[in-house]
Amino acid sequence: MAVGKGDLGVLHPVPGITMAAVSAGIKKLGRLDCVVFSLGDSASVAGSFTRNAFCAAPVNLCRQHLAITSPHYFVINTGNANAGTGNAGMENARRVCLEVAELKSLPINSILPFSTGVIGEQLPVEKITDVLPEALAQLQEDNWTDCAKGIMTTDTRPKAASVQIEINGKTVTITGIAKGAGMIKPNMATMLAFVFTDAKIESQQLQAMLDIVVNKSFNRITVDSDTSTNDSCMLVASGASEVYIDENNAEFMAALNTVFVGLAHGLVRDAEGATKFVTISVEGGANQEECLRLAYTVAESPLVKTALFASDPNWGRILAATGRAGIEALDIGKVAIYLDDVCIVQDGAVAASYTEAAGQEVMEQEEITIRITLGRGSYSETVWTSDLSHEYVTINAEYRT
Repeated sequence: MAVGKGDLGVLHPVPGITMAAVSAGIKKLGRLDCVVFSLGDSASVAGSFTRNAFCAAPVNLCRQHLAITSPHYFVINTGNANAGTGNAGMENARRVCLEVAELKSLPINSILPFSTGVIGEQLPVEKITDVLPEALAQLQEDNWTDCAKGIMTTDTRPKAASVQIEINGKTVTITGIAKGAGMIKPNMATMLAFVFTDAKIESQQLQAMLDIVVNKSFNRITVDSDTSTNDSCMLVASGASEVYIDENNAEFMAALNTVFVGLAHGLVRDAEGATKFVTISVEGGANQEECLRLAYTVAESPLVKTALFASDPNWGRILAATGRAGIEALDIGKVAIYLDDVCIVQDGAVAASYTEAAGQEVMEQEEITIRITLGRGSYSETVWTSDLSHEYVTINAEYRT
């Protein structure tokens, strides 16, 4: 179950980047579950990782390796998170990196590992290392769809986005893939995402760019308010286009944001059990913090989310969530709440123009905007979420069976 068609569109190759997806049989024979990216010799790499204190072994190792040198390869497996696995988990992640390093005659710290799947089980290292020669032999520049499939867990469809722009008479490409359907709550970015460009960008500036776009994309989504142990978001600039860019290039930043927001929306549209894609927009706040606090309070309310699943215009649930969001000295007489363009609350009570039929019509849609205006300032924020369905409970109740 997912919202919308999920068409990937044209996925442009990124000069300087090659990739492969193979089956290691980690959980199911024949399923694509091991992905390798080759970044070339001169790529700049930036990363953003989970803030969960129980972060997975590959996350810890990625941080260590990034601090030492610029990476040459990413190795990603699904089916096993290698989280909550202690010292053995760290050693297993190192063994995966060492295999690639020895095959390509590179230092081990030039390999970054990523894992996603069940927490608390030791990584089946041999299954992964056995297929790495095959993956390295199959590297090509245009295999985005298989790689997007190869990092999926409970996702029902792959997520990818791609744009091209002209800068100084040259074409610059940005293409990325992501996975994530459950355990989705911002605090970096609750998923795995790998975005690549052929622009030439210094590492420090690339990290600054990543921080900006992550904050307005992956850090603005929530499915179930759970932050994973394995969240990683990587941005790579191969430099192959020879077009030098910094964070002041508004055209490039807009294109980069388009890819990141597109991937973030893809995660919410394919959220576990989702039947609705919901935009929560808070306007007229006194500051950014209170806008986000209110948006997340509404987005994560089980009562609001189940009403959305039922297509029930039970506006009292949105009203109650707004009131309990902890906004200091909130003047309810200035608050207005809308379902799309239908005003449901005004002047502290149900809007005089509101009808149940109008609310019902909006709630029947697959895509809905809940807009709340506070009338106390000029700040606004937007968060994207999904509904809460029977299928979400089933998926997570049966996740390990």
